[in-house]
Amino acid sequence: MTEPRTSVETLLWDRAEPSRATLLLAHGAGVGMDSPFMAGIAERLAARGVSVARFEFAYMAARRTGGPKRPPPKAERLIGEFAAAIEAARVGASDGPLLIGGKSLGGRVAAMTAADPEIGEHVSGVACLGYPFHPPGNADIPRLPPLQEARVPVLVCQGDRDPFGKPDEIGGYDLPDSISFAYLEDGDHDFKPRGRSPATWKGNLDQAADLVTDFATALGS
Repeated sequence: MTEPRTSVETLLWDRAEPSRATLLLAHGAGVGMDSPFMAGIAERLAARGVSVARFEFAYMAARRTGGPKRPPPKAERLIGEFAAAIEAARVGASDGPLLIGGKSLGGRVAAMTAADPEIGEHVSGVACLGYPFHPPGNADIPRLPPLQEARVPVLVCQGDRDPFGKPDEIGGYDLPDSISFAYLEDGDHDFKPRGRSPATWKGNLDQAADLVTDFATALGS
C-alpha cells in the first residue's frame, strides 16, 4: 500500500499577520498534530509573528481513518515524509526564513532532514521541542548524530527534568556550537511542571514560544 504524502491540503496552518518566519512543525511519537502541546505552541508562535504549518506522518494520519494504532517507524524512514512536507510548506510560507522542527520524535526527524544537503537546502534552522536524547532510564546510547551533523543552527528547548535528557546529561555531550539550549523550569517532556512548582505549563509554553520566535527572528536578520 502506498503511504499518503504530505500535501498543501494536509498542512494545518496557524498564520501570523504579518509573518516574519515560517515553522514547519511535526508531532511526537504518540500524539498527533492537534494535541494540546502542538496547538498551544502553534497558537503562541502565530501570535508572536511566526506562522506555523503542522503536519502528521503517515502512520499517525492513518489512525484518523480507522487504521491500527501502530508505533512509529524508525526515524530514518520518516525523512522522506518530512522532505515532502517541506515542499508543501514552501508553497504557503512567508517571505522570511523557513524553519523546521517538532515535538520529540518530530524534532529528531527535523534535525535528520536538515542535515541532508539536498533536502535541507531550503531550511534556515531547526527548533526541537523536547529532544529525545535517549530513552527514559537508558542514557547509555544517546541519539546525538542528528545534532552532531547539523548543517544549520539548531535550538533545543528542553524541560529541566525531562527523562529523555536532563541538563547535566546534555552538558556532557560533544555537540557543535551551532546547537543552542534553553531549559524550562521544572518541565517534563511536555514542559509541564509539578503541581508544587512555582512554574506553570502556560508559562513554560510562553517561554518556549518566545525562544523560538527570537531564534527565527535572528535567522531572518
